[in-house]
This record gives sequence, structure tokens and C-alpha cells, in this order.
Amino acid sequence: MSDADDRPTAANFVRDLVHADNEQGTFAGRVQTRFPPEPNGYLHIGHAKAITVDFELAKEFNGVCNLRFDDTNPDTEDASYVDAIIEDLAWLGYRQGEDYAEPLYASDYFEQLYLWAELLIEQGKAYVDEQPSDLISEQRGGYGNPGIESPHRDRPVAENLDLFRRMRAGEFDDNSMVLRAKIDMQHENMQMRDPIMYRIRAGRHHRTGDAWKIYPTYDWAHGQSDAIEGVTHSLCTLEFDSHRDLYDWYLTQLADAGELPHEQPRQTEFARLALTHTMTSKRKLLQLVEEGKVDGWDDARMPTLSGLRRRGYPAESIREFCAFIGVSRTNSRNEIELLESFVRTRLNKLALRRMAVLRPLEVVVTNWPTDEAGEPEVHQVELVNNPENEADGTRMAPFSGRFWIEQDDFRADPPPKYFRLTPGREVRLRGAYFVTCTGFETEDDGNGGETVTRVLVTYDPETRGGNAPDGRKVKSTMHWVSAAHAVEADVALYERLFDAEVPGEATGDVFDDLDAHSRELLTGCKLEPELADTPLGAVVQFERLGYFAHDPDQPMLFHRTVGLRDEWANIQKRKG
Repeated sequence: MSDADDRPTAANFVRDLVHADNEQGTFAGRVQTRFPPEPNGYLHIGHAKAITVDFELAKEFNGVCNLRFDDTNPDTEDASYVDAIIEDLAWLGYRQGEDYAEPLYASDYFEQLYLWAELLIEQGKAYVDEQPSDLISEQRGGYGNPGIESPHRDRPVAENLDLFRRMRAGEFDDNSMVLRAKIDMQHENMQMRDPIMYRIRAGRHHRTGDAWKIYPTYDWAHGQSDAIEGVTHSLCTLEFDSHRDLYDWYLTQLADAGELPHEQPRQTEFARLALTHTMTSKRKLLQLVEEGKVDGWDDARMPTLSGLRRRGYPAESIREFCAFIGVSRTNSRNEIELLESFVRTRLNKLALRRMAVLRPLEVVVTNWPTDEAGEPEVHQVELVNNPENEADGTRMAPFSGRFWIEQDDFRADPPPKYFRLTPGREVRLRGAYFVTCTGFETEDDGNGGETVTRVLVTYDPETRGGNAPDGRKVKSTMHWVSAAHAVEADVALYERLFDAEVPGEATGDVFDDLDAHSRELLTGCKLEPELADTPLGAVVQFERLGYFAHDPDQPMLFHRTVGLRDEWANIQKRKG
């Protein structure tokens, strides 16, 4: 696949829209965006697109992007999520003090939002409804079906104000009444059928504590928070398309009353990021965590940014991927192999090469020389650290008369076109010598068969460095690890967390497609000694096996990031 830096710039209709606004003098040429996560879970790969759109657009037009936490639901939000979101943003490349100022919170505006709600009540545009929530939903009707007006819709203004103030004071039970906007119960847009503005919640808020007993809904807090901050372009994903009428209606009421401190912001929707084999519902991701189906939000199988970080995804590759897929008004699902191709391209440039044997099989060189004390000699062979970057130089690795290879690299009875080690065949060991198999040893596997336990070879001392002076060629080059010098590690191999391309498509339940065997943990893997010094969190290439990330917390645990094969290129060939 082509270098990520050479890929063309994708279409971005939002960029075009902002450019047109600037040309026309809309917002006096000012550009201000915001990224408004709710702190009720960790950021995931879907958020990465919204983040890059919001922050990069502001940067491109010399504008401002705010980080604003939409913390309007005390039942599900927590300060730990706030901290995790800030950390994930920094890892992705957007840092406080550089890309945004102090984090902002919708809860900063609770008092102003409350006062504006009272203003709508005074104007006869909002009322308190005491009906059960399920009845309110039923009365909204449906598309093509009429709505039914609440019996409380024409309650006197003074009574509405009194009830609303008593709701704030905590005189009523949770969910016993709500404040609704008074718009149009026959509107073709269901969002406009007297939407809820406030609900009673007794839960303790992570910032305001017990100060508030009522909390604004997203639709009431969203546009008004934008207006308070001076946001010009409020960018949302397409599921909020039907909310735009309500966004505008609220702001228009306040603008007509002379309440807005800045120009009225404009909401624009773009397609969200969806990937095959991936589910990004925070509610369902939380269910995976709570039910112990994964180890936590940062499990390396999770599509969360913290999970991708643990797995070894470079932040740059995620940003490049988001730029490549572009910004459109049409929802689509991208192959996860495309994202992985960006990861592989980036790591191919950066990752140092190392040798590791995940499923070890012992090999003994029967003609290996010994020193004066009768001990096997140890030779140091030179290996290239990264053929993609000459500046990374070389390293020395020990080689002796006993070493490990992968079990798959030997076959006593080889299939056709098998070019690795078999009886009588000569192969090259990376950077070391040519060796020829002379025999093997087995033991009973307990099931009526035999397992190969040791392979016997001879080596050609004239082939040091992996080349034969007589020019003879071999068809296979294999990696290896010196048995006397190997360090041991655990290695986690991953399949898709969901084995269906579209989780839940067949049955309606995404968990029906959860792969219970999506992780295989290998213990006792043999690694070249250089890997003992790999920094925590660093990614290296295990030669012939793939890219592997050293766990950021647990020494000598490596996670397979991606394999070496470009699956995206293969998909494109099949499509072509």
C-alpha cells in the first residue's frame, strides 16, 4: 500500500462549508468548534473522527476548538471518565494548553440554562408535565400519526414557574415531572413535539454534588452551551440531523429575546465513523466491561482509544486514517483492514526488528564447535534493526549450538511447496548460518501419535552472515532465538472481538456475534535478549510474525498489534 503521507486529501464538505462562510463574511470570518463528549465512558475509535474534524478544522482556519464535557446526567457520569478522556485526547495529539484551553463543562452553565428555561416559561413556551414518561412518549404519536397534547400543556405561567422552582428545590421524586418546551404536537419532526427540557434526578453530580435536583437534557444544554461559548460551527454526527430543527428553535427564542452573547451558532451533521467487526455503543462497551467479557475499557481488543493504545496503534495512524476517509453526509462502513493498513504503514517505518519464537521447538547443531572447556562456543551475529531506516543501525545477537524455532517451521512429512526445515533440507537462519536437517526426535503425545520434541541439524561454518561463498541458494530464511540466551515472555494474539462484519445484523443482538476466543495468551515464548530492554508501551516487529506492543504496565507481556500481511490490499484485489 502507498505511503500514508502520499495518500490524497479526501473530500471534506464541512471544510468547504466553512471556507464559503469565510468568503461570505459569515460569523465575521470567525471559526470556533467544540468537541463535547459525555463523561459516561471512554473515548472510542468513532470519537476519533469527530475529534479530528473538530480540532483540525479549527486549526486549519486559525480558529478555536473547545473541549466541553456534556455532563448533564449524574446517573452515568464520573470524574474518572473526565480524566480518561483528557488523557486519550493528549495521546491522540490534542493537548490542553496547545490545542484547547481549560476544559469546559455544560455544568458550568447550569444556572444560566435554568434562567433561560424560566424565560421560556414566562413567554408561554414551556410547561411542567406530571405525566409518566411512557405516556408522554406514547402521546407523541409517530411518523404519520398525530400527537396528543398533554392535559398540562395550557397550565398557567405562574403555576409552571412555581412547579419548576419547586422541582429545582427538590420537593418532588425522581422522574415525577418534567419541563417540556411548548412547540407543536403535530410537527412532522418528532423532536419538535414538545420535547423534554429538564428532568428530576437525585443522583450526586461529579462536579456540582447535590446542588441541583434537576438536569437539562442534551438538546436543551447543547445549543445554549454553544451560544454561551461563541461556537460558530457546531459539528455533529448524522444521528443528530433530526435534532437540528430543535437546536435552531431554542436558539431563535433566546436570540429574539436578546439573550445570546454571540452570533447564533449553526449545527452541521456529518457521517459517523463505522468499522466492520466493531461495535462502538458506549452502553454496550460498558456492558462488556461490567460482565467481565473483557478486562476493562483499555483491554487491547476494545475499540476504545485506550485499548488501541495498549495494543500498539500509533496515534498518527488513527489521525491519518480519519483524514483519508474524509467527511461526508452519507453513512458508510469502512473495513477495519483499512485502518490496520494505516497502522502497518506507520509501524513499518518506526518499529525496530527483533526475533521472537512464540511456539518454540528446540534445534540442536550436532557439529557445533566447543571451547577449551568443552562448552559450546557463542558467536555474535549482526542483525539490521530496521531496513526502512538506516539510521537505526544494527545490533549483535548471540548464536550457539542450541536454539529455538517456530514449531510451524519444521515438518517431518512436509506438504507440497513447503520450503522450511524438513529432513535433508538446508535453510538460512537470519543473519547466522545455513543449517541442514539430519534428523529429529519425538515422544508419545498421549493420543496414539507422536510429537516432535527436537530437531537435529548441521551447520556450514562458511555461511556465517547468511550467505554461501559458493553462491548456492536456499528457499527459506527463518528466524531463531539462542536457547542459552533467550528471555521468556507472554504474548497475546488477537482475533476480531466480533466475528461478524456487522455485529448484531443477523439476530439484532450484537453479543450474539461476540467471539469468546478472540484472545489467545501464549506463555513461555522465547525472545532474543535485546527485547528485555524494550521500553514499556513500545512497538517492535517480531520478524516474520507481525508487530507487537510491549504492555505499558506489565513487563514482558506483548500484544500483537497487527500482522505483516496487508489484508486491505488483498480485499481490494478481490474487489477489483
